[in-house]
Amino acid sequence: MITKFFIPESNNHDVQELWFQQDGATCHTARATIDLSKDTFGDRLISRFGPVNWPPRSCDLTPLDYFLWGYVKSLVYADKPQTLDHLEDNIHRVIADIRPQMLEKVIENWTSRLDYIRASRGSPMPEIIFKM
Repeated sequence: MITKFFIPESNNHDVQELWFQQDGATCHTARATIDLSKDTFGDRLISRFGPVNWPPRSCDLTPLDYFLWGYVKSLVYADKPQTLDHLEDNIHRVIADIRPQMLEKVIENWTSRLDYIRASRGSPMPEIIFKM
């Protein structure tokens, strides 16, 4: 997927300013994967064993976990795709439909989460309800 889709697709965009963040999954941090990612993103790679180390994992502080995956999944599977092509079309459509205003709200939410964590000195956030 990296060599057949991701890197060719990233070559269609200006990645000089783009930072890429991988999660810490073992398959994503194999030497070959890291080397390919470094070749594409240089020092703008956030990953275990990458130039910028993956931060300690907290689903409360990772917008991909607390927002994007659930949001995208709920829309991608809404019409119960029956083929891989249908699934891929849904993924492309849902991602393309995410508007900058929504991402701004996600970043505002993320900033407030960080502020809360700083103020509470790292304690859990069970009483906070985040609205999107």
